[in-house]
Amino acid sequence: MRRWLLGLAAAALLAAPAFAQTDDHSFTTSDGVRLHYLEAGDDHAHTIVFIPGWTMPAWIFDAQIAALSRDYRVVALDPRGQGQSDIPDQGYDQDRRGQDIAELIDRLGPDPVVVAGWSLGVLDTLAYVARSGDSHIAGLILVDNSIGEEPAPGASPPTSQPPSKASPNGPRRSATCTRAFVAGMFARPRSADYIDRLAADCGRTPAFAARALLAYPVPRSYWRNAVYSTDKPVFYIVRPRWEPQAQNLLRNRPNAESLLFPSAGHALFVDEPERFNAAVSDFLGRRVWPSPPAP
Repeated sequence: MRRWLLGLAAAALLAAPAFAQTDDHSFTTSDGVRLHYLEAGDDHAHTIVFIPGWTMPAWIFDAQIAALSRDYRVVALDPRGQGQSDIPDQGYDQDRRGQDIAELIDRLGPDPVVVAGWSLGVLDTLAYVARSGDSHIAGLILVDNSIGEEPAPGASPPTSQPPSKASPNGPRRSATCTRAFVAGMFARPRSADYIDRLAADCGRTPAFAARALLAYPVPRSYWRNAVYSTDKPVFYIVRPRWEPQAQNLLRNRPNAESLLFPSAGHALFVDEPERFNAAVSDFLGRRVWPSPPAP
């Protein structure tokens, strides 16, 4: 019995979130929207900017903020309509979301940053590159979404399908569907409190915005062209669904790396934070900001 209880306690600790110590900041975009972001680490260190997925809050990157802020300045954005940012009635298209990232990067200072986008954040990050170029970035980390490479994606597996996009009785999405969608992003068990908190934050995004974010009006080639428009280092971290695109990226584009997470859920950096953080640190130290050789 004692061994069983110890095992249960260990599992609970693994499933519980380890919230990072962060500072809250916000800025107002050129179209008058207040965007919130989290920040941790030394202001003078190299900067990593995390962009979350569809309807997700910035704090989903807590494990990355806690680990990577030991060596880097780490910023995580709440995009418009998400997390603690404003919910305007416009701007849910790739151009405006890319411009929001550009204005955040401008605010953070003159030095180039690494932008790390996950899921829809991959597309927002590539929209930033397509719109603003690469003069303010040192590298890209693209996590578990299509990058417009071949082959084109098939149907999404059931666990990664978004919930129904609108409630028949109003602008809010179904809380039950939202919770099921959130829970389906993980292959490792998460605590009920964690799922509840994440689902509540995801539910802040109204249905009209959620629909728009799933329907960016550009062809697949838009994303691929953005990836190939820069020669900055790219780290493409994926599950098996996107492995064929990763293989083509490595075959066709110099200065790219990829890493496969075969048994993680869509939020692979939450399921396997130690492996993800170690891989990102290694990539940054080798390809983006290499340390000077010891004297």
